[in-house]
Amino acid sequence: MAEAETALQELYVQPGESHLVRKPAILRTLLGSCVGITFWVPRLGMGALCHPMLPSYPARPPADLSRAAGRRYMDFAIRDLARQFDDLGACRNEVVVKLFGGGDVLLVAGDATRPTVGKLNCEVALKVLEEEGFQVAASSLGGNCGVNIHFNIRTGEVLLKRHS
Repeated sequence: MAEAETALQELYVQPGESHLVRKPAILRTLLGSCVGITFWVPRLGMGALCHPMLPSYPARPPADLSRAAGRRYMDFAIRDLARQFDDLGACRNEVVVKLFGGGDVLLVAGDATRPTVGKLNCEVALKVLEEEGFQVAASSLGGNCGVNIHFNIRTGEVLLKRHS
């Protein structure tokens, strides 16, 4: 089985990107204050990883803000993937969702009582997932270090490596 696993295509998901794949692959990324969300639909053999950078889509977005640019925002990225899964025949209650990252890895000057980007990303991700009817199967959020994740679409397994 190890030989078959190494043959899987690997895709790196950059900050602000989302990738949905309909065949076995490894999706990977590096997270700090961003929250990476994996979506896996075993029945359909597909999954996705989104890596939004900011919590909320602007109330007044620029007229030329593209769909790809919208994926930089947590709420937009989740809702965009939810619609894609709907279009592909996935039921929201069968999608296995896992969250990672949201660490306080950036130095913040000024008001220490103000929530960090990592904390806001975590809060918005959990809120929007619930609003969209997804249940979180697992999460590793917060902390003060970055993490690498490798998401295997074949098995749904997510390997996590913390950085100090």
